[in-house]
Formats: sequence, C-alpha cells, structure tokens
Amino acid sequence: MRIQRILTTTAATLTCLATLSACEGDAGGGAVAGPAAPAASAPAAARDVDGLTGAQQYLRQYTSCEDLSAAPDDPRLPSTEFTGVGKWSVTERGVCSDRPERGDVILYVPSDMKEFQTRYKQRVMDRIAAGDGDYGLFSRVFVGKGFVATPTKTKTALALARSEMRILTCNPTAPVPEGYKREKALVEGCQLSDFVASADGSGSPNLQTPQEAPTGKPGQPAGGSLGLPRAGSVAELKKLVTPAVDCSQFSTDPETVAIESIDYTPVVDGDPLSWGVTGRGLCGAPAGAQRAHNLNWLDVVGDMKALQTKAKAAQLADLKDDGELRRTASRLLVGENVAVETNSPDIRSQLYQKQFLYLNCLPGFSAPAGYRLERAKVEGCVLTNYEPEHPVR
Repeated sequence: MRIQRILTTTAATLTCLATLSACEGDAGGGAVAGPAAPAASAPAAARDVDGLTGAQQYLRQYTSCEDLSAAPDDPRLPSTEFTGVGKWSVTERGVCSDRPERGDVILYVPSDMKEFQTRYKQRVMDRIAAGDGDYGLFSRVFVGKGFVATPTKTKTALALARSEMRILTCNPTAPVPEGYKREKALVEGCQLSDFVASADGSGSPNLQTPQEAPTGKPGQPAGGSLGLPRAGSVAELKKLVTPAVDCSQFSTDPETVAIESIDYTPVVDGDPLSWGVTGRGLCGAPAGAQRAHNLNWLDVVGDMKALQTKAKAAQLADLKDDGELRRTASRLLVGENVAVETNSPDIRSQLYQKQFLYLNCLPGFSAPAGYRLERAKVEGCVLTNYEPEHPVR
C-alpha cells in the first residue's frame, strides 16, 4: 500500500541557519548520499535570500526547481495543507518541480523562523499525543536562512542534504546515526541534521546498521549487533519501556499476569519458567467492570534461547492456518535479557527506537536496506525492526 505522509524537516545552525517547514509527500527510491562535508567558508544558505526567487536560485545549485509558482490553487501543492500564507509567520508560499525525479518542492518564506519551528513542534507533539507516534520521523523540512524547502521525493531530499540546509525533526524518537550532523534547532526538543530518513530504506545510509552477508543459511544475517537493551529486574524493565508502554496499571501477581483476553493474546503460554522467563509483569487493565485493554507483558529472561525456541514454534503454528499472524496475537520484541509481548504496532514502533527487535520466524523473510536485521538465538529466525504488514510510516 502506498503510504503518504506529511514529511517535515528544519535546519538552523548556530552560525548560519534558521528556518523550517513541511509538506505532504511520499518517499521515492533512489541512490543514497552520505553525510555532507562541512563548509570551508560562510555557506550560501547563511546569506539572506530574496523571497521565493532567491530560494529557487539556491536550490538549483543542488537539484532541479522549475516552473516556480506562488498561485494558491497550483495543483502541485499538497491537497491537505501543512501550512500556508498567514500561518506560522509564513509570508510567501510557492512550489517548483524537480522534473528528473518527478517530484515537487514546496517553498515557504517565514518572517519569524523560531515561531515557525515552535508551531511545527507543537504540531508533531499534538499528532503524537493523538496516537500517531511515528509522525515526524521522516521529516522533509529543509531549513535555510529566510526560507524553507520541503521536497516530496527522497532523491530530491538526498540532493538537498548535500547543501548547507538542515532537516528539522521534533519527534523525540527520530534517530540520527553516527556520522551525520546533529545541531540544535531554535526550539527545545527539536534537532537539525543532514540525515534523510526513509521508511523504505532509500534515504541516507545508516552506517551503524550491520549489512547482511552470505552465510549459507537463507534468512540468516551476518553477525554483529548495534546492541540490545537489558534490565536487571521487572521494575527496571518497566521503567525502561515507559512511556512507550502504558504501565499506569501494573501487576506482577502470577494469576493476574496469566490473564489473556479476546483482544490480547500473550506469546508466553503456560509456565513462564519453561519459556526461560524468570520474572514477568503485566501492564494494562486486565478486565473488571470493563473489557480488558492495553495489555502488554514484560519479561525478564534467564534463557533467551529457550524463549525464542518456544516463541518460534508458536509463531509457526499461528502462521500454519492462513499464512498470517492473528491480529490479537502479541509479537515478541526482545532485548539482551528482556522481552516485551505486545500486539500494538504503535508500541512496537516506539520500542524499536529503544533498540528492541522483533523475533521474526517467517520462512524467507528479508528486510529492506536501512532496517536492522540480526541473528536470533534460534535457527530460522531473525531479529528485526521491519514488519511488512506495518512498515514505519
């Protein structure tokens, strides 16, 4: 399914940049670009530009920007407006086309870049609070002094990442791998970088991610890991996964933890010790006057291989009927000596940002470039942060 999102980015360096904006677009494929080299002298983006025309001239140094138009009814403008003239201090808005990539670039000229960034951050926080935890992870808000550019195609974004513009991200879980610039935005809680994140892996290369190599065993990636989380107790694990997992209602009572409902089925079934689990807790409301909701299980694991072995058998049994996992069935996300059982894609997305990985035992599974893919403890399974049915948006 083709997923469209409003992608947002801003860049404001302490010495040269100060602006931001966003537009709705889709990630396009293409070659990747590495981190931009630092400028040897005052960057072009540090100089004021003359409105939309000046912004176009700057962009043309790095990418195509043709047929500039400021018409409010231009069909190239996003159908769901991110912001426009008279909002967020924007005095001009326009659009130009990157014809080689069959995409467009939305341009904004704000009079107050801090105001623009403040408004953008509030938008991100509001969307996250409304349940869209991934909003803003793949920002395309490129900021230069006096203007903002928001390309709709990933290849255009990669070209602009080589400029002195920077991408604004305000989602607190947005990653910036080692090797890329990290700079302060004009508002607290946001950052500027030259890393182009993309849901399909076609953005900037994540040089921290281990690359898959031939091993003679299909589906098994090369060794090496970026590291997995660990905790010394259930209480410590609870603290680690908050606020991704709502543990405002929490229990370690064995009878309560053993509860499952029509909507929430745990991975661990029966005696936890036989699964290698030495400590277990339940976050959520198990039942009572109302239907159970928000059930997620936290596990401290003494024998990770035993846990993964039994989880693999359960997963394959679930797949046997129709080749798909039940929507009510929890997925097992593991750390070094801990695990979380959840059937919430939103929670899993947040836990991936905390370096938890999903145990996937689907035969023939592979992950696109840019996602993590590491060895599991059991043959025929991998650890990954990629879910084909729920790709990161």
